[in-house]
Amino acid sequence: PAAASCPCRAASRGPALGTPSALQLDTLLALRRREQRHAPPGPFPWPLIGNAAQLGSAPHLSFCRLAATYGAVFQLRLGRWPVVVLNGERAIRQALVRQGAAFAGRPPFPSFQLVSGGRSLAFGGYSELWKLHRRAAHATVRAFSTGSAATRRLLERHLLGEARALVALLVRGSAGGAFLDPSRVLVVAVANVMSALCFGRRYSHGDGEFLRLVGRNEQFGRAVGAGSLVDALPWLQRFPSPVRAAYRAFRDLNRDFYAFVRGKFLQHQRSLRPGAAPRDMMDAFIRLQREQPRLQLEHVPATVTDIFGASQDTLSTALQWLVIFLIRYPKVQAKMQEEVDRIVGRDRLPCAEDQPRLPYVVAFLYESMRFSSFVPVTIPHATTANTFVMGYLIPKDTVIFINQWSVNHDPAKWVNPEAFDPSRFLDENGFINKDLTSSVMIFSLGKRRCIGEELSKMQLFLFTSILVHQCNFTANPKEDPKMDFTYGLTIKPKPFTVNIIPIIIQKEASILSV
Repeated sequence: PAAASCPCRAASRGPALGTPSALQLDTLLALRRREQRHAPPGPFPWPLIGNAAQLGSAPHLSFCRLAATYGAVFQLRLGRWPVVVLNGERAIRQALVRQGAAFAGRPPFPSFQLVSGGRSLAFGGYSELWKLHRRAAHATVRAFSTGSAATRRLLERHLLGEARALVALLVRGSAGGAFLDPSRVLVVAVANVMSALCFGRRYSHGDGEFLRLVGRNEQFGRAVGAGSLVDALPWLQRFPSPVRAAYRAFRDLNRDFYAFVRGKFLQHQRSLRPGAAPRDMMDAFIRLQREQPRLQLEHVPATVTDIFGASQDTLSTALQWLVIFLIRYPKVQAKMQEEVDRIVGRDRLPCAEDQPRLPYVVAFLYESMRFSSFVPVTIPHATTANTFVMGYLIPKDTVIFINQWSVNHDPAKWVNPEAFDPSRFLDENGFINKDLTSSVMIFSLGKRRCIGEELSKMQLFLFTSILVHQCNFTANPKEDPKMDFTYGLTIKPKPFTVNIIPIIIQKEASILSV
């Protein structure tokens, strides 16, 4: 009926009625016109580059501005790729949760093949093998982190040891009233927890090889953005430019990181004894691969590269934002310290079992994730079938951008969303409002939801609660208090310095002597 009502189609029928090829063309044109009527709106794409120039240095904010004009679902063009951007909780949940399989694909970007030796779980395409791969990875991550009381205690031991070392280094670097950039020690602390879980060992904060490897997080984030730009506009590689240089840096970073993890894999392969209990995630993946012949041997180092690389990058970024919020909002810091002192006391350090009794600390973590939205846009998705969202037709193989920032800063969801206020997550009785916490979007949703979400949240809780229990954080008065950032795979705060003073209690002297 819709096609019959189209005057262009009726006018074209007469002379071509007996020609099969013309009929087929006529049908295709009618279907295209129907698709266009149901397609999302969007700005005019320029030849060759599409809408790339409109994204700017903060695409998540550009997406929000475009959504104000075109609605929660709109389309762009990046080079030759059709892109649909989803904004707001309703549209994103409708896509990722209700139609998870249809939105679980990844675009066939060349840059994605550079990650984890081309077998990345995070960047890989959606298939039956991918689903098996994800189930195996998720089960192993849980088995070595939050899956049982014994593994939670093991994780907690790793975290407590790193937190002690972190406190000591921060205090030492602030001696004599000095201000230090905490980013490097935060990166190494988080990376050491993941190294212990993945490889069964930690590294000294002075280990040159380890520092060079994990200290390139910021480069990786910037290079991911360059990789996406080259995927959209491949001709950029033909000319000397910052984009080409960043893309090559992305290639080299991935090669070096994968080589480091693969070296650990080969060591584990040689030393793992038949019948012995797995010592760490690498052992567990090696054993699992032997039991699942559909998983290739190279899936083992690829999966561990994904887990180790992604977790230490996102968590160290999150911790940097947490420190910024502590110094930017000293009253919030004081309230957290009061709660931790009252519940935990001064005879021991906070532990995982304290979490239900520290609602303001938990509220601070959720408000920090919401306010910073340090993963503003997820890794691009792709549709695996023709589908609809909010009444709009989205064809198969469309690139999908998920704007998590739009959910976390939606004024229809959050009262005064541009204000930092942990108490918004507490109900009238001072307990965590779980309906609100479930609306904070940082680990994505659906088939591509982060497999390390629970592990990440536990690490953030323990690091944060121990830091505020042990230290006072003070901003550098000579620095601009604006919270500027650089955009990449995560939003990273621009360099800042802080002074850390220990909360000295006699019984805690051993903590600071690490």
